[in-house]
Amino acid sequence: MADQESFISHLVELRSRLVRAVAAIAVVFIALFIYPGSGYIYDLLAAPLMGVMPPDAKMIATGVITPFMVPVKVTSLVAFLIALPYVLYQAWAFVAPGLYEHEKKLAVPLVFGSTVLFLLGVAFCYFFVFGKVFAFIQDFAPKSISAMPDIEAYFSFVLTMFLAFGVTFEIPIVVLVLVRTGLVTIEKLKEARPYVVVGAFVVSAIVTPPDVLSQFMLAVPMCILYEAGIFFARFIGRPKTVPQDSADPAH
Repeated sequence: MADQESFISHLVELRSRLVRAVAAIAVVFIALFIYPGSGYIYDLLAAPLMGVMPPDAKMIATGVITPFMVPVKVTSLVAFLIALPYVLYQAWAFVAPGLYEHEKKLAVPLVFGSTVLFLLGVAFCYFFVFGKVFAFIQDFAPKSISAMPDIEAYFSFVLTMFLAFGVTFEIPIVVLVLVRTGLVTIEKLKEARPYVVVGAFVVSAIVTPPDVLSQFMLAVPMCILYEAGIFFARFIGRPKTVPQDSADPAH
């Protein structure tokens, strides 16, 4: 009976945390929808592409409600990114009571670091990668072609690239966790370098457009971030054995 009550209480707690996270995203979305507006936000998202296209070029919408729905989706994406720290905090607050004290000390910087790195990956993609890739594609295209990208296809492309670079920038966190938990050693990570380089280019070829530049601009940061993870892993060690009298998680 006690186990059932504990399980139900955990479900209630999970629902409460999810509701708070969704509510935070909704509040940010409503605020952005009112000001500066979903159309303005989509124009900002499209700026890297429009900046390399001819002055009179415009995007097209092939669906009836696409001109409304795509900017709304973009606003939802931006709202999620803005509310991401609070969303991760809710996830942390849910699992924290079941963690040991040394795990709590590790979890807080991991949550903060993973949030910052994900947002840095998205920013790197938007401010640096998009401009280079779009300019390369525009220069490579035959002059007889007039490019008129579809806004829904552009949003799907942007979302894929944001996720790819956001997740890629989490590599140092993954490396630190693997070393900290003792699953791998720094020596093993160094030995795996050739496989990581090959894997980076394979992954970039799958998740990025079929052009060499975008694949290169994803694969190289992956390798650099892997090396950064190995470097910082030298300053952390495997956790000391938890004493028997403190083996119970803090509540």
